[in-house]
Amino acid sequence: MRFLYQEWNDRFGEDPNVSSFDKLFDLFKQLLYISSGDVAQALKWLTELDKEYDIIKNSEYGLADFIKDLEEKGYIKYDEDAVQVVITKKTERHLRTGALEEIFKSLKKGGAGAHKTSFTGKGVERQPETRLWNFGDDLNQMDQTGTLLNALKNHGPESFHITEDDLQVYESDHHTSVATVLMIDLSHSMILYGEDRITPAKKVAMALAELILNGFAKDSLDIIAFGNDVWPVKIEELPYLKVGPYHTNTHGGLQLARHLLQRRKHANKQIFMITDGKPSAMYENGRLYKNSFGLDRKIVNKVLDEAVKCRREKITITTFMIAQDPYLQNFVRELTEANKGRAYFAGLDNLGGYVLEDYVRNRRKRV
Repeated sequence: MRFLYQEWNDRFGEDPNVSSFDKLFDLFKQLLYISSGDVAQALKWLTELDKEYDIIKNSEYGLADFIKDLEEKGYIKYDEDAVQVVITKKTERHLRTGALEEIFKSLKKGGAGAHKTSFTGKGVERQPETRLWNFGDDLNQMDQTGTLLNALKNHGPESFHITEDDLQVYESDHHTSVATVLMIDLSHSMILYGEDRITPAKKVAMALAELILNGFAKDSLDIIAFGNDVWPVKIEELPYLKVGPYHTNTHGGLQLARHLLQRRKHANKQIFMITDGKPSAMYENGRLYKNSFGLDRKIVNKVLDEAVKCRREKITITTFMIAQDPYLQNFVRELTEANKGRAYFAGLDNLGGYVLEDYVRNRRKRV
């Protein structure tokens, strides 16, 4: 075996086909996720990173050139008052598609509204199993070989003919549509303890939104932010979500999610809740009742009551818990039991994978 030794080059491993702009743009997008869409802050961090790590290898292309290209390519602009630079709709789409590629890159894009159930029936994906034809079955799914064999067996070769009783069809997966409400915890604990939990949660929300918009056209997605208060969030607002000095009004979030799903006519309805904390607040007689110490049974019982209401309305709650405290995990198990739903105790590095797998694969409801 022969080895070739030569002087070390810091640029080994870099793709020469990727432009300086694209390399910086990928990093810029990551900084936008963290800065909640704040262009000035992202560019400040980018400047500091370049000073410390010399990330701009091309001496002929500097940060000033990059900022100019961002504006000329339509990624940033001045706001209506011409005071500060903001990202454009084009960048918002790039952030969603970037999150989708980062989190869900290993999964194939599905057809519009194509969610498999555990039941068979009229559908778009043929299975290898066959059965006798029933009235209403799609004849496009006919097993021609099986039908001919049935006719030969039932009538013999001398008087060969095909009757209704000879028809054999392939089984097929039944596909349905899904209405989803995604709840994102914006309580203060999402940035406590030296861990950024809100950025992965926002990335998951953006990726899920992009997946549904482009891959499952018959589905619907509503997004809710919850802290002290609860409010609906538009898809375009996702990059700008910030954690506040909030408690965790889980009860209000579930209540609003249930009301939103009541308006949807989809066959399957579900709530995805991304949280790291215990329920610590709720509204009572128009006033915010809060208790950050331990699990207040007054608040917990209201949350469990809402989970039971969701179960009665056939709304499944899937909780993605991104905290490791045993007593908080016990609360999630109690919530899951009340709703007969699902729970994942996910780390920040695998949160996106858990959400997608549950969204795509776990439709288990007859329609």
